[in-house]
Amino acid sequence: MVERYLDAVEVGGSIPPAPTIIRFGEGLEEVSIRLEGRELKVKKGSTVLEVLKEKFPSRLKKSVAIKINGDLRDLTYRIQGGEDIELVPIDSPEGLSILRHSASHIMAQAVKELFDGVKVAIGPATKDGFYYDFDTPRPFSDEDLEKIEERMREIVKKDLPFERIEMSRDEAIRFFEERGENYKVEILKEIGDGKVSLYRQGGFVDLCKGPHVPSTSYIKAFKLLSVSGAYWRGDERNPMLQRIYGTAFPKEKDLKEYLQRLEEAKRRDHRKLGRELELFAFYDEIGPGLPLYLPKGALVRYLLEEFLRREHLKRGYQFVVGPMLLKSELWKKSGHYDHYKEFMYFTEVDGVEYGIKPMNCIGHIFVYRSKVRSYRDLPLRFFELGCVHRHEKSGVLHGLLRVREFTQDDAHIFLREDQIKEEIKNILSFVVDVLNLFGFSYEMSISTRPEEYIGTEEMWEKATNALKDTLEELGVDYGINEGEGAFYGPKIDVELEDALGRKWQCATIQCDFALPERFDLTYVGSDGKRYRPVMLHRVVIGAIERFFGILIEHFAGHLPLWLSPEQVRVLTVTNRVDDYAREVYEFLKERGVRVGIDLGSEKLSFKVRSAQVEKVPLMLILGDKEKENRTVSVREKDGSVKHGVSLEDFYNSIKDSIGIPSL
Repeated sequence: MVERYLDAVEVGGSIPPAPTIIRFGEGLEEVSIRLEGRELKVKKGSTVLEVLKEKFPSRLKKSVAIKINGDLRDLTYRIQGGEDIELVPIDSPEGLSILRHSASHIMAQAVKELFDGVKVAIGPATKDGFYYDFDTPRPFSDEDLEKIEERMREIVKKDLPFERIEMSRDEAIRFFEERGENYKVEILKEIGDGKVSLYRQGGFVDLCKGPHVPSTSYIKAFKLLSVSGAYWRGDERNPMLQRIYGTAFPKEKDLKEYLQRLEEAKRRDHRKLGRELELFAFYDEIGPGLPLYLPKGALVRYLLEEFLRREHLKRGYQFVVGPMLLKSELWKKSGHYDHYKEFMYFTEVDGVEYGIKPMNCIGHIFVYRSKVRSYRDLPLRFFELGCVHRHEKSGVLHGLLRVREFTQDDAHIFLREDQIKEEIKNILSFVVDVLNLFGFSYEMSISTRPEEYIGTEEMWEKATNALKDTLEELGVDYGINEGEGAFYGPKIDVELEDALGRKWQCATIQCDFALPERFDLTYVGSDGKRYRPVMLHRVVIGAIERFFGILIEHFAGHLPLWLSPEQVRVLTVTNRVDDYAREVYEFLKERGVRVGIDLGSEKLSFKVRSAQVEKVPLMLILGDKEKENRTVSVREKDGSVKHGVSLEDFYNSIKDSIGIPSL
């Protein structure tokens, strides 16, 4: 049937309307199913969509797909009998993904209808929307996006059904070869023999496993957001494609709220604020993904690092420093060479290959190996603000949030098996204290063994159980990220949530039995015998660059007082008080306040505005009255002003919050 159906398609044309399907014996045979826990009698061969229309019309537009034994299927699935069917709500995570993936197909149809010579690549749903990659003779413009969006609305109004078509892989290859869709052909040639599925709406056909919404009219609230370049399959050696980003929601209200959040995110963009506040810069001449810290940004970084140093010392960590280059033989021994090589940089010295470290663990392993360790020494906590380099692809670089050089608040803890739970509890307490300091909420999850790993299954089981047992003893709810662990061990990931509700993975605790085995690490037990320690890899804030970027966006540039490069600025109303302003400046400077002064001849409103733009938290306004009474007027960042404050009282009010805090 499929072959005859496709034979009717002219090369370069579209698939004609599907033939009418007649179900012989319709209405004669009834079968039983369970739908949302209810036993129903329905006609064999009828679709779930038809059942909903007849029996549950109120659920029709609220559901986009079904699950049978956990497998996602279209609502047009034909019932055979005996199925236990669960509806997928349109506003559930899976429902949203299906909605958005369907929207990407509609966008691709609109592009193909509007622009000649365009080839389609891939168009998945993403966390917040969807995108589709196109090979096009010319880049898309903002005006093109408006045209595409308008055509999408026309397609939605037509209420075109999404129709699933199954055929053999070879038939699908011929089908797309005839249409010049070489990207689809490339994908198909990597798939094993067997059936593949295509989806058609109107004249557009795409390779897709589905499921999709029943028809285009389900896509009611959508918006195309931007266009950018993207290499096919993320490989710089492949053609540069045009990627159009969009989003879709079940309701217009949800879309409007999301677009408002996007606007707020643009206002808070750390790249924009980083330039405006003179914190950091990137230069093509230096290289992509390599940040340059300007004086104010370097000061913020120093304060963050000093805070971390103090807190680690309080918790019994010892400072160590490892080399930037290590022989490749060590990276082969650790497993990084086999499992992480594509993200590493290599160089040659005296004919020997070296790897620039992407992680600090090997250096810390050799610190441990520097002498014989006793069971009494454990746990040993080694901490390093370690600078590492990773070969991130240019397409994923994003300001400070994704760079090629960064510094981690990295620690490796060597301990006995019976110490694992207590040590993880201590680390989590440290992490939570830091997140609370900055006002972040958070969630935790456990990432389990990936497909490629080192060590034995027994090691992984012990490590994973140790993480789970610890969180359960603490009463912490956690999710499971299947297969997302590091190649040497499972991990607890702590995901923080910022002021805009966005989630960022920063802190992590990895439990590793494998590397101590590979590097033959031992300690002497109470019985004089040698035993193998366990190794915990952990970061509290993760990459300082990434955390700095998150802080800028979380606080919209208004960093906490202790982190602000300039904490107070002295502003004069008239040059008659310049001498008093200098006294105030020196008084605060001598007491460790990071203070600036503006003695310019501009109007006060201009000076205030300049300080606001530079996100200075506190301003001291001085005029004739303040000079006469030896007081200051304090202007807060919210615009409120308190007059007649003595300089001593002002200092006493801030002295406990200007220094690096202690947890």
